[in-house]
Amino acid sequence: MQTSQYMAKIIQELSRSVDLIADEEAEQLVNRILEAKKVFVAGAGRSGLMGKSFAMRMMHMGIGAYVLGETVTPTFEKDDLLILGTGSGETKSLISIAEKATNIGGTIATVTISPESTIGKLADFAIKLPGSPKDQSEGDYQTIQPMGSLFEQTLLLFFDSVILRIMDKKGLDTNKMYGRHANLE
Repeated sequence: MQTSQYMAKIIQELSRSVDLIADEEAEQLVNRILEAKKVFVAGAGRSGLMGKSFAMRMMHMGIGAYVLGETVTPTFEKDDLLILGTGSGETKSLISIAEKATNIGGTIATVTISPESTIGKLADFAIKLPGSPKDQSEGDYQTIQPMGSLFEQTLLLFFDSVILRIMDKKGLDTNKMYGRHANLE
């Protein structure tokens, strides 16, 4: 198969994913983001990179959004929201973060394949995305892609869709957001 044919297959897989995402779960995340004093995002590996891009877009909208582990990240407090992107929901470092956030009393959301996971149970609410675990040994969503690629791509597109929904609710457009884009480069 040629590269463009693989790309077409990936797009088909992502297209099928859309119908498997619950709008009410997504809307809950949108509302919690808008209500939070500060929003923190964390994930490991490629899921973490998708979270970083999400935090950047929230910053462009004027939302106080931060990536855990960065040197400029402020203190997580009671009125804050923590969003954990994790396919398995069993990443040890993220479980530790979720436990600490629970003790502080903030709100925890997870975007995951596995809402019944350890992190799913620690979270105040979960958004279930389709995908296969890294080892692809279980799960009812088949993919031609390696490891967690389908989940990670769906996570990025989901986060971008949440951004569009928040823009709609806040009456923002790309020109208003561009004013917050880095301009010293």
